[in-house]
Amino acid sequence: MQNLPGKTAFVTGGASGIGLGIAKALLGAGMNVVIADIREDHLAAATEELGVSERVLALKLDVTDRAAYARAADAAEARFRHVHILCNNAGVAVVGPTELATYADWDWVMGVNLGGTINGIVTILPRMKRHGAGGHIVNTASMSGLVPHPGATIYGTSKGAVVAMIECMRAELEPHGIVCSAFCPGAVQSNIAEAGRTRPAALADTGYAEADRRRQQNTNYFHLFRTKEEIGQRVLQGILNDELFILTHSEFRQGVAERAQAMCAAVPDLPENEEYKRTFAFLFRNPAHAAETARHERGSP
Repeated sequence: MQNLPGKTAFVTGGASGIGLGIAKALLGAGMNVVIADIREDHLAAATEELGVSERVLALKLDVTDRAAYARAADAAEARFRHVHILCNNAGVAVVGPTELATYADWDWVMGVNLGGTINGIVTILPRMKRHGAGGHIVNTASMSGLVPHPGATIYGTSKGAVVAMIECMRAELEPHGIVCSAFCPGAVQSNIAEAGRTRPAALADTGYAEADRRRQQNTNYFHLFRTKEEIGQRVLQGILNDELFILTHSEFRQGVAERAQAMCAAVPDLPENEEYKRTFAFLFRNPAHAAETARHERGSP
């Protein structure tokens, strides 16, 4: 989707951090922008920061509430007619040893990061297909979804899932003019450490209270993190280039390579059943990966 002016983007978690950075970049590219967020204080501040009130719609939305999501989509269409870009960006996190995790920790993170993304797809995708003008879906994952690491089991599980979602949908939706991208940022200056403030009371039982407290207090590393504006521009570039994987930090190159090498090394060296290979050829490779490699080799969208 290269022709952005006049079209509409729907950004969840859009009132702060990465989501606000994406909203600013897409607004700057001439789009209408719906920022959907669970925090009313963030929505008020973001609306003021974005300005251009006639092209911005701020909506309070808990992405785990499917009925509310449908109402938000209706409001977006009532204001701007169609949604062309969906950024499934709302996210939360807990970090620490896996054995400390409660069911509530798992349910909260998976409910927002994966469940909220599923709700975005089920709610918005049929509307995109109906208007027939093409579209783009961006799932905000994380480098933790590509290079999982100890101490982030729940978070990495949720983010790995939304990467796989994009990889499955990419070739499936391209014939409909809908491009899918997995956005996998490294460290960004955001409010995700404060996500616990919106945690539902029913899911308050956590094994990570002390870890969360320390994470909120530790801002000593913010100077090492990318700004929301830098990240927003990177997502805009990825959308304009139809990128499958939108990455932000070259420091992860070794980790990505080592994971791929480990997978290749694990493939058994056994005789191949040619009939099985022919019959189920669609299972053995995803054409989106080769297409993405070719796009980078061409150096063009």
